[in-house]
Amino acid sequence: MRDAIIIGGGHNGLVCAFYLARAGLKVTVLEQRGVVGGAAVTEEFHPGFRNSVAAYTVSLLNPKVIQDMNLAGHGLRVVERPLSNFLPLDESRYLKLGAGTTRAEVAKFSPRDADRLDAYASQLDAAADLLRELVLQTPPNLVQGSWLTALPELIKAGKLGNRMRSLSLAAQRDLLDLFTKSAGDYLDGWFESAPIKAAYGFDSVVGNYASPYTPGSAYVLLHHVFGEVNGKKGAWGHAIGGMGAITQAMAKAAQAEGVEIRTACAVDEVLLDKGRASGVVTARGERLDARVLVSNLNPRLLYTRLVDPAALPGEFLRRIEAWRCGSGTFRMNVALSELPSFTCLPGTEAAEHHGSGIIIAPSLQYMERAYMDARTHGWSREPIVELLIPSTLDPTLAPAGQHVASLFCQHVAPQLPDGSSWDSHREHVADLMIDTVNRHAPNFKRSVLGRQIMSPLDLERTFGLVGGDIFHGALGLDQLFAARPMLGHADYRGPIPGLYTCGAGTHPGGGVTGAPGHNAAREVLRDFARKHPPRRAA
Repeated sequence: MRDAIIIGGGHNGLVCAFYLARAGLKVTVLEQRGVVGGAAVTEEFHPGFRNSVAAYTVSLLNPKVIQDMNLAGHGLRVVERPLSNFLPLDESRYLKLGAGTTRAEVAKFSPRDADRLDAYASQLDAAADLLRELVLQTPPNLVQGSWLTALPELIKAGKLGNRMRSLSLAAQRDLLDLFTKSAGDYLDGWFESAPIKAAYGFDSVVGNYASPYTPGSAYVLLHHVFGEVNGKKGAWGHAIGGMGAITQAMAKAAQAEGVEIRTACAVDEVLLDKGRASGVVTARGERLDARVLVSNLNPRLLYTRLVDPAALPGEFLRRIEAWRCGSGTFRMNVALSELPSFTCLPGTEAAEHHGSGIIIAPSLQYMERAYMDARTHGWSREPIVELLIPSTLDPTLAPAGQHVASLFCQHVAPQLPDGSSWDSHREHVADLMIDTVNRHAPNFKRSVLGRQIMSPLDLERTFGLVGGDIFHGALGLDQLFAARPMLGHADYRGPIPGLYTCGAGTHPGGGVTGAPGHNAAREVLRDFARKHPPRRAA
């Protein structure tokens, strides 16, 4: 019999499978699509043009996971962007961030803001360092029962409390601000000029269907800065070969440890035996048994579609049905005959700004209007667009002299307010996104040779991202840390014995981190060692 079945071959499922197999367990990964990787895949979308389909940039992938899985040895290479971000503001003005230019660039708009950059970065880095420490820890879990049951969780909570107490009072206040305030209020407290607030505030709405002035959005900003590239904290980069290069390297690492991977193998049902998870039934009707099951799906999908609701406590089912999902994300890839020439910085020869994250959103107020418009209209008529052109760093993605671009667009309503289907509007909204870029780079529209469109509905149907939610659940204070996915189940264990979760719907949340898979494997192995000792040490 198999020791473990992983439901879903996204990156966290592959990470979890690797650690379980390395500890001696017999593991099978079941993936519904024809390729593993979940939302982190690279595919040809136009003849001769390949790109990352959904997830599109690298920073949050955990260094321990990279090292343990020897991803470099399995072919992964990540390169840093030459410039962090480029914001075209109007016909003559722009802002560049990174590569030693930030201070001088910000000073063009406000010398006072330029003087405050170091202090802002120091405060954010201190909070990000704490997050880095917590990423690979299982949160303290609220449990019921005897003091013996509660003791391990009390110890965990005590260690966290001691870590918090080691921070100065000022640092604790800063941390509280970042966890509770809106990004807009937080940034308004630091800076006066719109461009730098827009550049930093963009991170607060990535994958977050909200205004930058929504309370709690400052945490989403923080969530996007605790990563690193090749040891450089806070940097963003590109995986050569696209995001699929990450998950293909992970698959090789897992298979090297003996993991069996089955693609085109969707799971239709989780089987129970005397109240315990015992196996699955695939879409083809095949029954596969295992001692434990680990789900890499959005927790709402797992418990509302694959598990008999009668097997779940009523309170748990009620809350999981109300699990908040929806990113406000519209994702596109385009094949280009030439690089965009921006009115404010013209030229089609590759330059550093072409290799950056190009943000079309000149102010926090612009972002807020985009959200409000999407709430009432279904999509923003002046949307937020981040444009990346990875072929400037990776010539394997496009024919010589041509390029591919990723468009990560917001805001769009996960479900349209008039009840219509995204299938009826996706082409029109895709045109709007291209027109938005074209307003800043007038050659962009005519250079488009082909395009791939992923509406929220497409993201859900293709990758299981409910409402297009790239995080498997909103990163609100009520859905973080010990409350992810809910109080009492933050330790990767659900209410059904033998059924675990390892996806982004668990701590520490979304992004291509590998951390949920790493942490879930540790908890599975702890339980497994008590009942079925591993055949070799982890």
